[in-house]
Amino acid sequence: MAKEQFRLASRMAKLGTETAFEVLGEVKALEAEGKHIVSFCIGEPDFDTPANIRKKAVEAIDSGDTHYTGPQGKIPLRDSISRHMKKTRGLDYSRDDIVVTPGGKLVIFSTIMALAGEGDEVIYPNPGYPIYESAIDFAGAKGIPLPYLEERRFVFELETLKGLITDRTRLIVINSPQNPTGGYVPREDLEELARICVEKDIMVLSDEIYSRLLYEGEFTSIATFPGMKERTIILDGFSKTYAMCGWRLGWAACPPGFAYWVTRMNTNTVSCAPSFVQTAGIEALDGPQDDIDSMVAEFKTRRDLIVGLLNDIEGVSCHSPKGAFYVFPNVTKAVKDLGFADAKELQEYLLYQGNVAVLHRENFGRKNTGEDQEYLRLSYATSQDNIRKGLAMIKAALEDKEKIASFLKAKGAKE
Repeated sequence: MAKEQFRLASRMAKLGTETAFEVLGEVKALEAEGKHIVSFCIGEPDFDTPANIRKKAVEAIDSGDTHYTGPQGKIPLRDSISRHMKKTRGLDYSRDDIVVTPGGKLVIFSTIMALAGEGDEVIYPNPGYPIYESAIDFAGAKGIPLPYLEERRFVFELETLKGLITDRTRLIVINSPQNPTGGYVPREDLEELARICVEKDIMVLSDEIYSRLLYEGEFTSIATFPGMKERTIILDGFSKTYAMCGWRLGWAACPPGFAYWVTRMNTNTVSCAPSFVQTAGIEALDGPQDDIDSMVAEFKTRRDLIVGLLNDIEGVSCHSPKGAFYVFPNVTKAVKDLGFADAKELQEYLLYQGNVAVLHRENFGRKNTGEDQEYLRLSYATSQDNIRKGLAMIKAALEDKEKIASFLKAKGAKE
């Protein structure tokens, strides 16, 4: 049956998607036709999971570590996460305040579903990880987009944030370092945001999944400021830092009592994260960190490479991001000069005519009121050779006026 034939509940119309995976599907389809596509669309480290972690998982499977765990996660892993939080952030969490989840998305859904319902408002980053917007809509709450601004190196304005807070604001979502821009909220801004949240008694979901991927300065969690540990749910995990995206393992560090509700969501949806994966997670946190240090150093080298190559392309300008592994170049001039309607059309041209996969700005949230700039997101979680090759292909595609004219003409005829 076609999806239109089902009598779906109205809530399903509110459920968004993560379009990076949709573009990846297009890439795979083109590759099946024999095309070679250089892809910058997926935010997944191209490194293998470190050998000691893989070995520990195999040993766990061989020893029969394949049964249910409690829905909150294994005690040894929660203890390991507690030690990690103390070491990396100076925060004391008991095992009772930690919940292990199969990936970080469940922390997003659990927090938003628990704290925001009909009539409530949730402030979230825009552009931002699209699942925030989707989860808020699905919960029936009202999403209030907070612009992350290029002129501030993709950090929000505190005065703008203050103006968005109402007596219906139940939650503020922050992500730093940030997807899709690589922006990092400075300590002084976090401190002021913390003061506001304490004054207004507002909860915060702090997505810190990229906390180890910071190239300038030291990472600061908003939960470290007075009064904020009691108001902050921290999302973190293993996917980005330890190249474990496919393992699906994350965690929530919660204020006292809130872990109960995240655990209840686990019970009602996924039961628990796989037992042997949790065992591998202990090894990731407690084992050698040399591979992670090497990965971060390589990402920094790739960042510098891709930013330089992007800024060499006519009509493209790109800030150097402080963290994560994404660049968010401004392509407004290229879009206008070359006759594209917007960055979405440019993305389509680059994929189908340039054989390069990128994502456009609206893959990361609806445009903010008055927003008139066009952006693309590229993930540099790929080799230096791929970066050089892919950027050369983008440059060539944008210089081929005849190919652009042919693409736009054919597209106009179809419409």
